[in-house]
Amino acid sequence: MPPRKSKNKTTPSSTFILSAAVVFVTLLTIFSNPAGGGSPLDFLAQGISRAEKFSSSLSNPSNPEGSSSLSGGGSGLGSNTAGQEALTVHFIDVGQADSIFIQSGDHCMLIDAGNNDDGEALVRYLQEQQVERLDYVIGSHPHEDHIGGLDDVINNFAIETILMPPKAHTTKSFEDVIDALEARQLSITFPEPGKTYTLGPAEFTLLGPLKDYEEDLNNWSIALILSNGIHSFFFGGDIEAAAEADILSAYPYGLKTDVLKLSHHGSSTSSSEAFLEALSPSFAVASCGAGNSYGHPHQEVLTALQDRHIQLYRTDRQGTILVTSQDGRLTWQTEKGD
Repeated sequence: MPPRKSKNKTTPSSTFILSAAVVFVTLLTIFSNPAGGGSPLDFLAQGISRAEKFSSSLSNPSNPEGSSSLSGGGSGLGSNTAGQEALTVHFIDVGQADSIFIQSGDHCMLIDAGNNDDGEALVRYLQEQQVERLDYVIGSHPHEDHIGGLDDVINNFAIETILMPPKAHTTKSFEDVIDALEARQLSITFPEPGKTYTLGPAEFTLLGPLKDYEEDLNNWSIALILSNGIHSFFFGGDIEAAAEADILSAYPYGLKTDVLKLSHHGSSTSSSEAFLEALSPSFAVASCGAGNSYGHPHQEVLTALQDRHIQLYRTDRQGTILVTSQDGRLTWQTEKGD
């Protein structure tokens, strides 16, 4: 996790955003071929179209064209009540990194893939869950502790949709992901804030990134709410207070969440007072490594959770953590006990 940047502009022009997105698509065109063997020009045209939609959504984030808006209610995702099939979220213990595997009926998705050294173990974990195909794979942002093992996942499983933000990174970890995409003839879908995707009986809605955060990669993280109509879960990669504020401004309603995956491993740069108040979760999960040098989760966050009676689970102390929503109940399992 590189040092945080203190500089953050919040009012970029849509032209710059579109240009940055097109540059990213061009980079992908150089390194990879589109699915189905189409020409690079076709892929670039598709990418420009996605970039234009992305830029348009940033100029009107509360109701982007062609997307569904959030609504009120406990789940934060409208009135979908199809929740009889189990929705299980695995917060996989990958040390000071992130990897979240989600099962909804017969459908699966993965958010992040730990560090480079976690790739093989993560593939084994997914195989133990009888995974052969992933409906969605999300690389929240291009830091190594989130996409390090993503190339191994791409190389070992059939994947329908890969979501990553339109932000390239000049690292070997990022290049490895691009190489894996090329080998499997896969392309990247850029996030459109406000758009909802179906995952079996559940669904998830993309909330961000909402702006051009320049070189502040943490705030470029894809943020989303997942719901089965009964319980909801918030995932935000490493977003910090600035991106949290942008999300609260763009979506003033419908953010109430049952389970909050603490952004940035429980750092005090995230989980602001306003954000915790808006989401009002009953549970939180910190994905962090034992004795990590950053001191995550930070005491300020622990105190804020305690003051709000939010129960915390931690991978550094409890190992891999599973939570299942079924029959109106949340059931927790931890690898190392309570």
